[in-house]
Amino acid sequence: MALALFAVVGAVPVAAQSDGLAMLSGLAKGEWTVKPRDGSPSRKICVRSGRELIQLRHTQDNCSRFVVEDGASEVSVQYTCPGDGYGRTNIRRETASLVQVESQGIVGGLPFQVTAEARRTGKC
Repeated sequence: MALALFAVVGAVPVAAQSDGLAMLSGLAKGEWTVKPRDGSPSRKICVRSGRELIQLRHTQDNCSRFVVEDGASEVSVQYTCPGDGYGRTNIRRETASLVQVESQGIVGGLPFQVTAEARRTGKC
């Protein structure tokens, strides 16, 4: 009995740190336009899983991620990219083709902060 209880309790941290991010998986696939609120030029990205919106300033694949919040309409992810910095991104879903993105961190030794609207604009 004690062993069974330990197995259940021991599984809780693993479940809490899973990389589910179901909200992102439910976003419309295709070309998205990310429009920063500070007037910077818009950028187009191809969204296949929704996770492409997490690392707008860090494009490498070797970053580790920690899911801070995994809600039905909002996710927050903290990530670290060895040798290039880190960031924390919050994505709030308005519809399957429109999200609000806030991200901040360090890239290439310099701080960054992004507040943007991302919307599906076509096919990849």
